[in-house]
Amino acid sequence: MSDNPLSADNQQERLCTTRTFAEIGWYIAGFADGEGSFNVSFRKRKDYKLPWKVSACFNISQKEERILRFIQNHLGCGTIRSRPDGIWYYEVTTLEEIRRHIIPFFRRFPFLSQKKQRDFAIFQTIVACLCSKEHLSEEGVHKILSLRRVMNDGGKRKYGESEILKAFRESSETIRQTFRKE
Repeated sequence: MSDNPLSADNQQERLCTTRTFAEIGWYIAGFADGEGSFNVSFRKRKDYKLPWKVSACFNISQKEERILRFIQNHLGCGTIRSRPDGIWYYEVTTLEEIRRHIIPFFRRFPFLSQKKQRDFAIFQTIVACLCSKEHLSEEGVHKILSLRRVMNDGGKRKYGESEILKAFRESSETIRQTFRKE
């Protein structure tokens, strides 16, 4: 027996490598079922033609960075950051990584909870909208907002739908007037 706690950690990490891909996949899916979240956010941007940047994100928060590093290594994408209160976040925010890694992974290892299955199905639809640039039209923004409304049981939102749509309409009108003047 070793008195070195790092040795014990390394031993436990080596045990994980003896697991099959499927066992690890189901572990990650179960972990994400309880601790993960699919989100779609609207962020104000003055440097964009339209007033909002629409972003999709998959994340898991946890006190143990090691678990998140394990998940990141297995999924092959995403970043990890920490908060001052000791909470760590694994995030996948690029549309390409979500499309190429996250969606196929959770299709292969589906969630057991109905709520997470529902959120993932909605998330996939929104990601498809973003990939096809639907978020650049008012109709597309309406569609994304109505889909997002159901995700995470409504969740806490920084910007309300009316504020997002109002700014979008104002921006679209400014763009139309600019083109008419030229």
